[in-house]
Amino acid sequence: MKTDDLITLMTQDAPVGLRYGRALAIALVAGVAVSAVLLVVTVGLRHNITSVFETARVLFKIIVTIALAVLAARLAMRIGRPGEALRLPTLLLALPVLLVGAAVAAELAVLPQAAWKANMVGGNALFCLFFIPVLSLAPLAGLFWALKQGAPENPTAAGASAGLAAGAIAAAIYAWHCPDDSPLFLAAWYTIAIAIVTGAGALLGRRWLRW
Repeated sequence: MKTDDLITLMTQDAPVGLRYGRALAIALVAGVAVSAVLLVVTVGLRHNITSVFETARVLFKIIVTIALAVLAARLAMRIGRPGEALRLPTLLLALPVLLVGAAVAAELAVLPQAAWKANMVGGNALFCLFFIPVLSLAPLAGLFWALKQGAPENPTAAGASAGLAAGAIAAAIYAWHCPDDSPLFLAAWYTIAIAIVTGAGALLGRRWLRW
């Protein structure tokens, strides 16, 4: 049997599709829950969480990371099904990137140049680079398990999408603790942390998501 014929038969197998969708839902719910609990029992929510939502920067940080997590999870969901169109879900990932770019431009416009470096470096850059990958472990493991129930055509891309989704989920959860609210900090350190998880996912996917 040719590979294309096998893929066609797999995409027409309804029980497999249902199993994959259920596994993905379980993976996302469990991964978010475990990471959220880990945040609360270790570093906790920021002490002024009830008042910080009055500031646009905090709201933006949380909303844009959640948006990236949702879009990346949607891509991971589709990439586990052979033959699914991936162009639109991939292009939609540009939306949070553009929003962050616009926020950075606005920040640079209102801040004096002398304050740019301090806002970008913040006070928790190294911890951000450490803790976001830690928080991503549960979602990443869950997404890999779910993808094994599917049939991704490109294991490396599937692993990268799982890593991106897990990193974005972790970033969205970490944002509830992180006291550094500048878009400059978000663009620099959150991006690097998510990229680390995405790269790790790609490397792991290349090995573990082959079928």
